[in-house]
Amino acid sequence: MSRADLAIVGGDVVTTHVGRATVLVRDGRIAALTAPEAPVDAARVIDAPGMLVIPGVIDIHFHCRDPSYPHRGDFATETRAAAAGGVTTVFEMPISKPGTSTLERWQRRRDIAAAKAHVNIGLYAAPGLLDGPDLRRLVDAGAIGFKLFMTKAVPGREDEFDGLVTDSLAHVYEAMELMQELGLRCVFHAEEQSLIDLHQARAARMPGPDHLRHDASRPAVVEATAVAALVQMSLATGCKVHIAHVSSAATADVVRHAKRIGAPVTAETCPHYLWCTEDDLERAGPFGVINPPIRSAADRDALWAALADGTLDVIATDHAPFSRPEKEAAIGDVLSAPPGHPGLETLLPLLMTAAEEGRLSVERVVELVCERPARMFDLYPFKGVLAPGSDADITIYDRRERRVVRCGEGESRAADCNLLFDGAEVVGRVHATIVNGGVAYLDGAIVGEPGLGRIVRPGASTTEPVATA
Repeated sequence: MSRADLAIVGGDVVTTHVGRATVLVRDGRIAALTAPEAPVDAARVIDAPGMLVIPGVIDIHFHCRDPSYPHRGDFATETRAAAAGGVTTVFEMPISKPGTSTLERWQRRRDIAAAKAHVNIGLYAAPGLLDGPDLRRLVDAGAIGFKLFMTKAVPGREDEFDGLVTDSLAHVYEAMELMQELGLRCVFHAEEQSLIDLHQARAARMPGPDHLRHDASRPAVVEATAVAALVQMSLATGCKVHIAHVSSAATADVVRHAKRIGAPVTAETCPHYLWCTEDDLERAGPFGVINPPIRSAADRDALWAALADGTLDVIATDHAPFSRPEKEAAIGDVLSAPPGHPGLETLLPLLMTAAEEGRLSVERVVELVCERPARMFDLYPFKGVLAPGSDADITIYDRRERRVVRCGEGESRAADCNLLFDGAEVVGRVHATIVNGGVAYLDGAIVGEPGLGRIVRPGASTTEPVATA
């Protein structure tokens, strides 16, 4: 065998099980997994004794909005954060100025992302303009999937949501008919707008602590009702539906029922719903405002149960950076807070902590954030697995020490907004992140250059050039 470009030696490699092996990388792909005692011939060696070597993490729910609002973050800063968090691929939602609902807008964002990316990026498109031929062109260009909000646009931000939003079920149904023909999965932000309107008005008049108003303004029925409608429409149209950021026991029950009756529905939850409750908002205030809201301890426990029984398919971050002044402006008026929280750099440490505590196995962590996302979006076996021929997207995790997460630490431009996990004790840290065979992050520092990451498209490797026309 010819000389490898990179060898990872001494680590515990996670495939279908955890076992000691050497990982050899050549030409951007995994060349072989060899016995730990086998001789190594490689241009570069990373020693990983006592560390886990897993497939690169895939975050299917990520926002940076580039080229909009650079003070919040852009493709450079937020993919640096991804690399620091062991995330080798992110799927960017189509909110920008304007919304990414046409081929021309999608191609513009693709080109911006490709120039800045420290990790791989998949780009969603928005189907709400109901332009069938243009949607076909988006699929042919390499869109990773579609995204649609079942709500109205945020006042003053209508251009950012052009083609991304509708509170009409008939409009949703027409979009699902088109998407079924195109074959890509559609991610839905599922909240029922008329119920939001009702409960927001009530929450504004509600006595009591300000930090409880956000959950009151969008209670679980808002989410569960919208998901129930999507389940029935997915059965009627055959459209592959993915429910974003499941936050409640009620919604988990609807998804569980959908799977029992054979609806083509998958679902995710996020770390802030698994680790936090509305009590944490007393401390975090507007910094903890996310849509749908963080809810009760009973909801949190129900989501862990839904992970255990397979109701929930993946864990994603919903990483959505805002600036600290934008969040601070809503102190004392939580209903006016912009919704979003950084999450890329705490995702894997939190999950590895759960594995250490026995809530998940390491193999299950890999399934939830590596293998299953790759399978759902037709990236497997190029991604989501450590096997000969797969893209060399690899995360090395050192779990030999405990540490405390601190607000302000990290690569994200919104790191100083991480109040939800400030002070959390976690097991270990990312030691290295390898993207397409290149080292993006090593031992606490970004070492890769922008452009190391590439644009991902369904059914293709990122180690081979693709046409960008």
